[in-house]
Amino acid sequence: MDFEFDTLVINGKIATASECFNGDIAIKDGKIFAIAPDLKSLKAKSVIDAEGAYITPGGVDGHTHIDQENTPGAQDYPYRGCDDFESGSRSSIAGGTTTFLAFAMQHKTRPDHSLADVIGHYHDLATGNSYCDYAFHLIITDPTPERLAEFPKLIPEFGISSVKLYMTYDTLKLNDYEILHTISTARKCGITPMIHAENSDIIAFFSEELVKLDLLDPYSHARSRPALAEHEATNRAIVLSEVMNVPILLVHVSSPGSVQRIRKGQGKGLPIYAETCPQYLLLTDSRLQHPNYEGAKCVCSPPLRPSKEDLDGVWNGCRNGTFTIISSDHCPFRMNSDIGKGVAIKDSGKPGGDWRLIPNGIPGIETRMPLIFTFGVCTGRLSIERFVQLTSTNTAKLYGLYPKKGSIIPGADADLVIWHPQSKYKPTKLTNEMLHHACDYTPFEGMEMLNWPRFTIVRGQVVWDADKGKVTGAKGYGQYISRESSWFAKNQTLFDDITQTAWKNEWRPEFDRPSLI
Repeated sequence: MDFEFDTLVINGKIATASECFNGDIAIKDGKIFAIAPDLKSLKAKSVIDAEGAYITPGGVDGHTHIDQENTPGAQDYPYRGCDDFESGSRSSIAGGTTTFLAFAMQHKTRPDHSLADVIGHYHDLATGNSYCDYAFHLIITDPTPERLAEFPKLIPEFGISSVKLYMTYDTLKLNDYEILHTISTARKCGITPMIHAENSDIIAFFSEELVKLDLLDPYSHARSRPALAEHEATNRAIVLSEVMNVPILLVHVSSPGSVQRIRKGQGKGLPIYAETCPQYLLLTDSRLQHPNYEGAKCVCSPPLRPSKEDLDGVWNGCRNGTFTIISSDHCPFRMNSDIGKGVAIKDSGKPGGDWRLIPNGIPGIETRMPLIFTFGVCTGRLSIERFVQLTSTNTAKLYGLYPKKGSIIPGADADLVIWHPQSKYKPTKLTNEMLHHACDYTPFEGMEMLNWPRFTIVRGQVVWDADKGKVTGAKGYGQYISRESSWFAKNQTLFDDITQTAWKNEWRPEFDRPSLI
């Protein structure tokens, strides 16, 4: 070859979703051009020596709330997450995530806004502000016939192939009838529904009882949302999916009981996918009991669970294939802010605050990859191949980004993470000062990290350089990525064929399911 490559990455241990091998990578025009055991003789403008460390596909975070107003919590308050697309994407690349999916939210209070209006608003927020590539999910809170009629345009016109539905929160939740209509419409259009599964009435009942007892501390937030509320809603979502033969993703699953219900559905051949997050693998609800309102830092929904056995049960789901992906559910609020978690003290007038006023969510986009590498790969809980599946490749496949994203193959975007050589990395206590988000805390403070991305590469450009100790990418380099239908759903029987069978032949879906393969 007589031309010059942009970058050579040499002496790497290349890890994909299916194998790990020693090799070099040649990059040209933002794409992976070649992969081979030895490319050192080729000419390149720059050479990065991985020194025998792992090279993994750039992380794909499938669940982030960036620059989103009225994120879940007490919806009468003007909460807004503290990360915009600039700070959120900056934090993303410093932790090895090269593509994230954020939520464009439809509001019930704005019924005159079309889905196109909602999507356009989020493009206004994101365009020119991101350090890395990004895509959008759409949150549906008001599935009127007029809005469902817009679904056929979502993929071809807007590149959006997933919608999120809530079974809880008064201003967000849909009833079962609305869910059935929405997921059946999504199925016809090749769109993947994502479901936040918690039983709203169980939560409402326990919340009322706690208030009667004047139990308003952050720990009581977890008391109001018992694991059984997630178990019931998870089971119900699976049943609704089975009735309509619609693939669904259950987001941020937090408890072993839900894992068991998902695995049972998967064992029946149902197209049920599942996501968990680092907080449900590493933190227990003891974090909510810290004094002086410090517990508010870890208020999220579903809440942290009580025991090590809960954490182990979720880790088992990651190992055995029940979980499809691990996302961050990055939803950051500053503690010292009148539109953040501090409002629960300011407006309640109580020194310990009022959990009903605490916006639900924690930061995590930068720590997701390093935490799972440290406590998964370095401890032997996960193979490096399983790590790649859960943090990158499966997310790209699930959300129609593969093979452009989430892969190390010729022709794919050159999105890579080069880790530190394990023998050379000095274990480091995680502090918020290390991070690049706009939040004033991390719930993972003090955890000992056993590795961290040394270099993050987005479309061939080094955007994070730990050797220099800084972000080296540029704001505005990130691009919006249009998506196709889920890779996992490509071989699904078309919904129109199924409905014709059902109506014309009195097909009963619970007994006569068409082949899903």
